[in-house]
Amino acid sequence: MPSFDIVSEIDTQEIDNAINQARKELATRFDFKGSRATIEWEDKESKIVLQAEDGTKLKSLHEIVVGKLARRNIDLRNVERKDPVISPLGHATQDFVIKQGLDGDKAKEIVKAIKAESFKVQSALQERQIRVTGKKRDDLQEVIAFCRSQDFEVVLGFKNFRD
Repeated sequence: MPSFDIVSEIDTQEIDNAINQARKELATRFDFKGSRATIEWEDKESKIVLQAEDGTKLKSLHEIVVGKLARRNIDLRNVERKDPVISPLGHATQDFVIKQGLDGDKAKEIVKAIKAESFKVQSALQERQIRVTGKKRDDLQEVIAFCRSQDFEVVLGFKNFRD
């Protein structure tokens, strides 16, 4: 029986490359000379931490990082930008959390949308991804086309297509 998986993943190597490019730009920018601004990538927690002296420098860091992520073709719908924390002592931090996989609510929304279109397929949630199975390959291709046409506010990828 043909099947495929719907996933929401971002290549962590591309994120690492984008962060390295942002650090290089940070080191060469004139407005950050003598600044203690930093950009850190915490791989285990899958988040980017921006730190600066004040809100304006933090905003500039934000623009640098978002620009580098976009240039590396990282879909910004999977980057959750937390509110900046600015202390009165002159420290400002902001976290960007990278969402990997489909969380429960988003996966249920996608499964519900597939069922509402009454395709001749079955879909089930398995470990932060959705497995879609059907009798015909054409039915599965229709589901892929449908998912690409909808905006579920996360990037969707399709893998493990099997006949």
